[in-house]
Amino acid sequence: MAEAYTFAANYQTFSMVIKEAQVAPFRTDSGEMTFEQVFKSHFKSLHAYACTILGEDLMAEEMVQNVFCRLWEKQDQLNIHGSTTAYLYRSVYNECLNYLKHKKVKAAYQAYASYQPQHDTDPAAKKILLSELEIRLNNAINDLPEQCRIIFQMSRFEELKYLEIAGRLGLSVKTVENQMGKALKVLREKLSDYLPLLLLILLNL
Repeated sequence: MAEAYTFAANYQTFSMVIKEAQVAPFRTDSGEMTFEQVFKSHFKSLHAYACTILGEDLMAEEMVQNVFCRLWEKQDQLNIHGSTTAYLYRSVYNECLNYLKHKKVKAAYQAYASYQPQHDTDPAAKKILLSELEIRLNNAINDLPEQCRIIFQMSRFEELKYLEIAGRLGLSVKTVENQMGKALKVLREKLSDYLPLLLLILLNL
């Protein structure tokens, strides 16, 4: 009940800020809508979608707000081609995925460090190592072939089973298994310097 109240309060506050701001029309292929109209017509459904990915109500709300804040900041250059709804859902999905990636890398580092008493405990050094690992991991994942990358992300960051991935993508379970094997092999080769941490991530801790 408290979470529902917090969501309603935050939604109203964010909505009022947008309404009171002087912003240009939000351009789409089907015409123009005000940013407030786009926000009000999509926010709640996007929040529900983010909740299904993260399983965290307040964090899901934050991810959706992040997407709208970025759209607000660059709306004068934005011209969406195709479905505005599809664009927003894709943006929220990517935002949630980035959060899950960061959470997974951070948890892997903490698990690794807990078994390494001699490891450098300097907070700045930890932050640098985490940042380097995230950058290298993101680059390696983005370099994977598209189908391979999507399957890897759904498996390791959304934590879906192979059968669920196969159902969503219309593929056989065998194809999903083969693509995951390919992804893991490539990532192990590209991130060999971070192998202990990488294994924790790949094995879902």
